[in-house]
Parts: sequence; C-alpha cells; structure tokens
Amino acid sequence: MELKYKRILLKMSGEVLGSDRAPVDSEKVMIAARHIKDLHDAGVEVGVVCGGGNIMRGRDSGSMDRNRADAIGMLATAINAMSLEHALIDLKVPVRVLSAVQIELFMDTYSARLANSALDSGEVVIFACGSGLPFFSTDTASALRAAQIHADAMLLAKNVDGVYSADPKKDPSAVKYDKLTYDEVIAKQLRATDLTAITLCRDTGMPIVVFSMEDDSAFVRAAAGENVGTVIS
Repeated sequence: MELKYKRILLKMSGEVLGSDRAPVDSEKVMIAARHIKDLHDAGVEVGVVCGGGNIMRGRDSGSMDRNRADAIGMLATAINAMSLEHALIDLKVPVRVLSAVQIELFMDTYSARLANSALDSGEVVIFACGSGLPFFSTDTASALRAAQIHADAMLLAKNVDGVYSADPKKDPSAVKYDKLTYDEVIAKQLRATDLTAITLCRDTGMPIVVFSMEDDSAFVRAAAGENVGTVIS
C-alpha cells in the first residue's frame, strides 16, 4: 500500500487501554499494540502518545491542586506507555519509550534528537508524561511531539469515527465532517482536540486525521490517505 504519511504521530486516549475489569486491561493494551504493529509493518514510522484517562486525568481531579493532579496524570501516561511497550515487545516490534520527565529507572528521558534517531532506525517511539508540564493536555503534547519529530500527520484514534457538529451519542441529527480547516474547528468550537493543540497544528501546518479506534483497518488506511474519518488541514 502506498503511504501518504510516512511518519506519523498517533494519539490514543488512555480509555482505550482500560475496561471494567481493570484500569489497564492487558487485552485492550494488546489490541492497541496490534494496531501499532500494523502501521509499523506497513512501513510507517510511528510515534505514539497515549493519554492517562483510564487511570487519572488532572482536569478531573476535583479540588486537588492542579500542579499535583497533572503530575499524577503524567505518571499515569508512563504506566500506559510501559504497558504498550511490553505488548509491542511481545509482538516483536522494536520500541523505545521516552519520558518528558526524568524516570531513568524505567525509561529514557526525551529529547528530539533521541526520538528522531530511534524513528530513523525503525523503532516505534512511545512518548510518556505528556509535555512534562502541568496545564497542558496530552493532545497538546501530541501536537508538540508531532512537530518535533517532523511527522507528516497527526492521527487521532477516538471512540467516534470522525468530527461531528455535535456529540453523535447525544444528538442523532449531528453531522459528520469529512474535511475541515483548523479555523473552522476553532470557529465552530468543535471537539476534535483542544484549542492549544489545534492552534499549534495550524501554525506548523500539521494535518490531523480523526478516525475510529474500533475500525481495525482504519489505522493503515489513514496513513495511506484514505477517507476514514475527518481530515483537518
């Protein structure tokens, strides 16, 4: 299959790794790892950011100080990153985890030089701990890492199959968009990703492809440039 996007940043929500059985469900982790393997086997150079919402999300921490809550959320993403790393190793996929904060006992510390070198050598690179700063979401961290690794596109694997005019689970009249501009997403206040992330992608010219995590073939097809969801550019 001919690839439109040779190097991508894949963002997955932490919720896709959890279930009612466990916050980190090994079966769900393996499903996510197989999607990454499919991309790698197709020749895509893959960077991955996974959220921590299956364990802890800073903005949902109630009265806890946001600095501390986001720090806990960053550690949650490190747990998810290590879980994905283990699954990819089991699948014989070369992988490296790089953390935005120093936890050298468990993973290497992030630098753009290390990330690009690993991707150039054919490794999947998982980025842990977001941007390393409180008040910035993992969506924003994804946009930042996408720019730093010179990705051709940012792929957002969601629980819905694209960007809609409203929440399709609540509004049956919601309309799905095939294509949008960054400014349309901002003007219409669409919930494709957070405002900081969409602005950063606009400023760096980073296309965003939003598609369903549930469609097993969508990952590789998205990298090939097929219409699998919504393209924001």
